[in-house]
Amino acid sequence: MKICIVGGVAGGASAATRLRRLDEKAEIVLFEKGEHISYANCGLPYYLGGTIRQRDSLIVTKPELLCKRFRVDVRTRNEVIRINRQEKKIVVRDLKSGTDYEESYDKLILSPGAGPKVPPLPGMHSDGVFTLRNVTDTYRIDDYLLENTPKTAVVVGGGFIGVEMAENLVDRGLSVTLVEYADQVIASLDPEMANILHRHLSEHGVNLMLGTGITGISRDSKGLHAGLTSGEEVDAGLVLLCMGVAPDSHLAKEAGLDLGVNGSIEVNEYYETSDPDIYAVGDAISVTHLVGQTKTLVPLAGPANKQGRTAAENALMGRKVKGSPVQSSSVLKVFDLTAASTGLNEKQLRQMGIPYKKTYVHPQSHASYYPGASPISMKMLFGDDGRILGAQAVGAKGVEKRIDVLAAVIRLGGTVYDLEQLELCYAPPYSSAKDPVNMLGYTAVNILNGDMPVFYAEEVSSLDPQTATLLDVSTPDEILMGTIPGFRSIPLDTLRENLNRLDPDKPVYVTCRVGLRGYLATRILLQNGFRAYNLSGGYRTYSLTGPYTAPAPAESQRLQSVPPHPAVPDAAKPNAGAAGNPVPPMKLLTVDACGLQCPGPIMKVSENMKTLKEGEQLCVQATDPAFASDIGVWCQRTGNCLIHTSCEKGIYQVVLQKGDTALHAAQCDLPSAGNDKTMVIFSQDLDKAIASFIIANGAAAMDRRVTMFFTFWGLNILRKPRKVSLKKTFMEKMFSGMMPRGSQKLKLSHMQMGGIGARLIRKLMKDKNVASLEELIASAQQNGVRIVACQMSMDLMGIRKEELIDGVEIGGVATFLGAAETSDTNLFI
Repeated sequence: MKICIVGGVAGGASAATRLRRLDEKAEIVLFEKGEHISYANCGLPYYLGGTIRQRDSLIVTKPELLCKRFRVDVRTRNEVIRINRQEKKIVVRDLKSGTDYEESYDKLILSPGAGPKVPPLPGMHSDGVFTLRNVTDTYRIDDYLLENTPKTAVVVGGGFIGVEMAENLVDRGLSVTLVEYADQVIASLDPEMANILHRHLSEHGVNLMLGTGITGISRDSKGLHAGLTSGEEVDAGLVLLCMGVAPDSHLAKEAGLDLGVNGSIEVNEYYETSDPDIYAVGDAISVTHLVGQTKTLVPLAGPANKQGRTAAENALMGRKVKGSPVQSSSVLKVFDLTAASTGLNEKQLRQMGIPYKKTYVHPQSHASYYPGASPISMKMLFGDDGRILGAQAVGAKGVEKRIDVLAAVIRLGGTVYDLEQLELCYAPPYSSAKDPVNMLGYTAVNILNGDMPVFYAEEVSSLDPQTATLLDVSTPDEILMGTIPGFRSIPLDTLRENLNRLDPDKPVYVTCRVGLRGYLATRILLQNGFRAYNLSGGYRTYSLTGPYTAPAPAESQRLQSVPPHPAVPDAAKPNAGAAGNPVPPMKLLTVDACGLQCPGPIMKVSENMKTLKEGEQLCVQATDPAFASDIGVWCQRTGNCLIHTSCEKGIYQVVLQKGDTALHAAQCDLPSAGNDKTMVIFSQDLDKAIASFIIANGAAAMDRRVTMFFTFWGLNILRKPRKVSLKKTFMEKMFSGMMPRGSQKLKLSHMQMGGIGARLIRKLMKDKNVASLEELIASAQQNGVRIVACQMSMDLMGIRKEELIDGVEIGGVATFLGAAETSDTNLFI
């Protein structure tokens, strides 16, 4: 039998070698229009970045080897230009000589691959504008970089090749702008997972321009200029078009073969085309997705190799081996992170109308007590029957291992119940006794059987603090690094003794940092008669939700590489001040927080910072990517200074300085006052109290942090309406007895009219559907307004904490001034 193969990369080369292993006597002819066969096309970006150093390393199998070892007639630089189905012949053009010739076949296997998309826009073929498909393209780009030494590059497209090229061009020393028309990179991930990559790309100096397309490219004496749909123009020494690929199906189309999705070659489950003597495999064909059972395109090398093997068996032996549906398993390196996914994502499930549930976890890559552990952010989608529909993960270590396990379970028809029982390899350097895959199973089963009712980050904005209790059970130090606006704080370890502060008639929506302590709090609440729901993935997932906002230029500068711990960057070393202004020596304490789970790193920082004196520094290493961004907020809230942030091989190193000294001022650039709001409530007049809480609720609704400091007569607004039996001195009893007890007893500042005025204004408010003062106070507390009673005033006026309404904090003038320092509005009422 004579079998001709069109295309000599993944699918074609696999088909050729399988054919020879099955039949020593078959005549096998492989045509490849390029110069190389069976090359490492997935490694091309890494050659350009310098990771792969030798050009020969890109060639997996040379034509000579295929000819000698497998006795395949390999013809490179020979392009099949036409198929004559009636005569079972192909027309081939020898690109070296320019002559055409015919070749007969008994069976024909098409593996032409997919070509890069190039839009019909001005300048797409200018000098310095490239696409990347094969080894020849790679050499052309490399030669251009060597000869022209460009300083800047624009990469158009945020798919796998685009992101990989952005990283490798940065590694090569170029300043890179990544332009992507969609609002995220890597379409196989859902937006909140892609946001982890967005932040990491920005940290490494990539200028991300999402939701932006290209309108054309021009060139002048200064170089290339990429026009964007936003109206901007980006200068570049090099432009790389990575806008996706399209099936190279023109040969099949001209031969009259049936076409499928987006012009791909239509095949059946045996990889037969509409002509039973012609098979097709690889990026040019449409395939069935295992989970969705719909036709789709999956241009990946793994499926192409498997398809080539199966097509060879069917073409040669007539075995009728069915090809396997694909499940889109993929993995990607992005600087220090790895992103992987399998199955369908949430966007695809919605488009297909497939009902689903989901869970988020943020476990460590291995046992946290063993050095080097780092967090993995994981998302899994599953059906009501427990069937796994898809999974995604992003982290520094152990990501692909977990997605591989989940891909196998999906392939074998497993469920989330199987994940609970999976017995996976465990030793501290590699995993935990409860592997992250097990954790996904535990949380999913808890959701399905009702042990953990959940809500999701995208639902937070619809929660009404008037009808629900919003509760954050994180530690105070974690709250300093960020919290969801409107959520009141009760740390988990104090929840049981504070249950009386919660309204049993309202549902309680609970969050913590990553979801674990939220789950524990939810269990406590459920078993105490509350309706409770846990935020899946906690604040970490919430912080990833929504459109990505590029950081300010100062924040997006590439993280500096630093020597391994315990070395400290020069900028943070003693005596590293400006020339002529030596900085006095200072103490530097080093802390290893690598592998610690939330809130471990920030707790380490807080504990060790307490041991330092003003001006002394703390060098902290952590593997949690969120720590590098959250620590800046913590410093602002605590009055400390972030000196330096750096990253090397997934380990984040920060240098902090304690307090506010002359050195602190010289080395730190703390932001000016924020947009918090503070109020001193001095008056006990009803109308002024109403105005105060209206302003407070309005500011809280705008996501502003609000502090209300009640002093002297204003304390009466916070008193309970009923008398509390307490032992007091004569003077204390006299004072408290003469003052109004609670908000219901307050008088108007004007038109009091013996008490009629206050009753009249309350009736008008009710008639006009305006919330009462009592409702405004409750709303403020639900919205996270901080209500502080002045301790000194309470002592003078004989008011005890037991007499105040629940939820009031006791503080002094320092408490007020601390809040006022980050406020742009201070009111005295």
